[in-house]
Amino acid sequence: MDLFSRSWTALRTAVAEVPDEDFERPSGCTGWLVRDLVCHLVIGAQDVLITLVTPAGSEPTVDAVTYWGIVEPPTGEDPLDALIPRLAAAYGEPRWLKFHFDDVGSAAGRAARLADPTARVSTRDEVLAVGDFLSAYVLEWTLHHLDLIAHLPSAAEPPAEPLAAVRTTLEKIAGTPFPASFSDKDALLVGTGRRAPTDEEKAALGDFAGRLPLVIG
Repeated sequence: MDLFSRSWTALRTAVAEVPDEDFERPSGCTGWLVRDLVCHLVIGAQDVLITLVTPAGSEPTVDAVTYWGIVEPPTGEDPLDALIPRLAAAYGEPRWLKFHFDDVGSAAGRAARLADPTARVSTRDEVLAVGDFLSAYVLEWTLHHLDLIAHLPSAAEPPAEPLAAVRTTLEKIAGTPFPASFSDKDALLVGTGRRAPTDEEKAALGDFAGRLPLVIG
């Protein structure tokens, strides 16, 4: 739960520090501007709030790792993906999007701190402990932090601890560790297809390179 707070606080701070003019820059999510990504994060914060008040009485069906799976790459035809840019544009000025994100994001952070990590909640037709749910979201926040700053070289990067934790999660999902020569950031960027591996990295990956990218959903 500490990693959730650290990754979420870092991401919220990074969004707050993005100059208004940079909301029109591309993000690391193909086809989305920075403003579109921030709008997606608003929905993510809402999901956290909704899930934390959706108790479940049955046994857990997933944990922090199995909550995620490898899915097909996005085609751009998903209705929600197409809706996000329209919602983001409807805010007009970046300050209103920043305000909404800070408002909902602050509430999600408080709710996470107050939640019982042993309680069970339901989301996506699955049941899991609150602690596992929040741990799973460290992956979401950290990858999207990298997306946020993909074309903003002066922006602050995600903290080291969440980067290392998400690398471990990704390796568990894949069932294969990344080479020790990979930094945590590079393991995430290359592993999820956010950038192509160099020839040297391909050689270090060996057969694992043929299984990349790992599209997580």
